[in-house]
Amino acid sequence: MVQKTQQDEQDAPWKQIFRLYYRQGMELLFPQIACEIDWSKPIEFLDKEFGKIAPDALTGKRFADLLVKVYRKQGKPIFLLVHVEIQASRESSFAYRIFTYALRILDYFGQPATSLVVLCDADKKWRPHSYRFSLPGTSLNFEFSTAKLLDYRDRWDELEASQNPFAWVIMAHLKMQETKQDKSSRKIWKMRLVRSLHESGYNKTDILNLYKFIDWILSLPKPLENEFWQELKAYEEDRKMPYITTGERIGYDRGIKEGRAEEAKQALERQRSLIRRLLNRKIGSSSDLITTLSIAQLEDLGEALLDFNSIADLDRWLAQHR
Repeated sequence: MVQKTQQDEQDAPWKQIFRLYYRQGMELLFPQIACEIDWSKPIEFLDKEFGKIAPDALTGKRFADLLVKVYRKQGKPIFLLVHVEIQASRESSFAYRIFTYALRILDYFGQPATSLVVLCDADKKWRPHSYRFSLPGTSLNFEFSTAKLLDYRDRWDELEASQNPFAWVIMAHLKMQETKQDKSSRKIWKMRLVRSLHESGYNKTDILNLYKFIDWILSLPKPLENEFWQELKAYEEDRKMPYITTGERIGYDRGIKEGRAEEAKQALERQRSLIRRLLNRKIGSSSDLITTLSIAQLEDLGEALLDFNSIADLDRWLAQHR
């Protein structure tokens, strides 16, 4: 397994934001397909099933893989499987990999999936969309849909004016790419996006959800991060809208804020203790590797363990998220 050592390569925030705003993401990135879906019916994320048929899905520099069960508006009462792949960097065998996932889904569920790819890379020319071969007596042309986030640079005004919360996800990603070598500019854009969130009219939950993603993807060196927090605190106090600075628990992983590192550490220990108790009740065992997890990873584990049936499930999850 490829070791994830850089924050920009972690997939958990992408997967979480897509789960929270799956419909909005589909409507913004794949509007024609979104129109085919009956959103009044439940959405089911098939992480466990996808892990069985594509155990290699977490290797490499891609942000998230989601397999989702939805329902179509018209036609026979069958379900539509939507395979979403968020790719972070050019990969020579990418189209073949998407094809093999489609085959595994067909074999496992007995029906094909709609394969969707969100390209997060910075290469304007890389636009994979098909896998094909031709042999004597046999040929194949497998095509899949893609959305290139880089293309939204030319649609910035549209994103800023959008009422779709997923627009903030795309804007934050674009500014992460643009400011990799200019962290001062990144701080300015981070503040601009967060201020726009406050003025968007969204409720507190949406503001916090989107802020957490923006905070993760537009990470700053500690001195600039401290400046950002001071500016944000002053802004929120002036606006009397202390949504974020009063929720400093979002920053536990950084051990931040005004001498509260010890408080963050204690909160992390409480979360670890809770997860251990839940695991012991669910599968009768735990793991020392839990001590290496951040509070965000512990929260993800707390959700995932509901589907665990044995220690093997825990070991598999830990191997995928370390």
